[in-house]
Amino acid sequence: MNWIFLAIVLIAFATAAWREVRFDGGPGDESPMQALSSGVIESAGGAVELALGLVGVMTLFLGLMKVAEAGGLLTIIAKLIRPVMTRLFPDVPPDHPAMGAMILNMSANALGLGNAATPFGIRAMQELDKLNPHPGTATNSMALFLAINTSSITLLPTGVIALRAAAGSEDPAGILPTTLVATICATIAAVSAATLLRRFFPAGPPDPAVRTMERPWVEDKAESEALPEYSSQGYPLWVSLVALGGLVALIPLTVAYGQVISPWIVPGLMVGFLLFGALRGVRIYEVFVEGAKDGFQVALRIIPYLVAILVAVGMFRASGAMEAMVGAIGGFTARFGLPAEALPMALLRPLSGSGAYGVMASIINDPAIGPDSYVGYLVTTLQGSTETTFYVLAVYFGAVQVRRIRHTLAAALTADVVAVVAAVAICSYLFL
Repeated sequence: MNWIFLAIVLIAFATAAWREVRFDGGPGDESPMQALSSGVIESAGGAVELALGLVGVMTLFLGLMKVAEAGGLLTIIAKLIRPVMTRLFPDVPPDHPAMGAMILNMSANALGLGNAATPFGIRAMQELDKLNPHPGTATNSMALFLAINTSSITLLPTGVIALRAAAGSEDPAGILPTTLVATICATIAAVSAATLLRRFFPAGPPDPAVRTMERPWVEDKAESEALPEYSSQGYPLWVSLVALGGLVALIPLTVAYGQVISPWIVPGLMVGFLLFGALRGVRIYEVFVEGAKDGFQVALRIIPYLVAILVAVGMFRASGAMEAMVGAIGGFTARFGLPAEALPMALLRPLSGSGAYGVMASIINDPAIGPDSYVGYLVTTLQGSTETTFYVLAVYFGAVQVRRIRHTLAAALTADVVAVVAAVAICSYLFL
């Protein structure tokens, strides 16, 4: 991200400098460098205003998710997908702690609980490494788990919905059907790619450097026993298949009636989560407030990241570099439903979550575009249906000292590409 940030600023400065040298305006005309200076100041102020505007909606959604989590919604989803998981990961014993940790990670991702998903994911990698006959080398199960993790079917992209609401969208939850379709396609691609590519990337001998290192998680039995109790059993297979069939049936329903359904989603989620928590014996007010506190902190923590990337993007636009790029490649990418305005988002998302977040925020808060335009729907769908692949691989493999990642990156990037294609296809169908 350091080099990306620097490159954007340097390109913006160089473009503005070139235009300044060739500038031949009148006495009252704003020069390119003056426009660049104004863009820097306005973007910095706009970033802080955007973050403060997020405080309310972020606290609302994280408060609701805390109620749902306390009521056991994560448990229900974990039990539903367990029978499928045991077939996807035949090398992992059904009652091994790795299975429970992977299920909890995917369940948290499905609900948009990224902060909860990461600790579960790291625990899953540590448990999978206990089954690893080649320390330092990714197993087939590790590669498949991370490929699924980067594609992850998303039922509720709460963060993106909150940002759309803060940007003044009249339909903030309108990305639910588009995100669901894109992530289902990406997950199918991830599983297929990981399964097909593993034969071309044999595990090989153990990494001698890793064999000499300490691996405390392998010896720590207490870590294994610390997983929630509900992760050890699942519902019967037919229950999982019925739930999966219902999820698949939602796709044509949301595509056909998305405009009718979407106004009901946000109030329906609020009522549904609060009723669910109340029926499960949760003290919904206290738990909601506790989750809302986290939302307030999250909104404040992203201010520095938003200032950095929005200033860089603001410079890129004010300098005329964005206009030049749109003119150069906009006609080509537009043929495939990917406008040049959205192309930086598609390219940046696998590399940097904060960078992509800032690009998305700058696009949907641009009065000329807005959150409810085709480009607005597309970039927010991309944000909700793709992952920061390189970051995920670095964190998860780094946690277990795996250096030979085999086919993991290829499978994860395949899922990212399919997610972009699916997002463009479904958004083009619904919003063009």
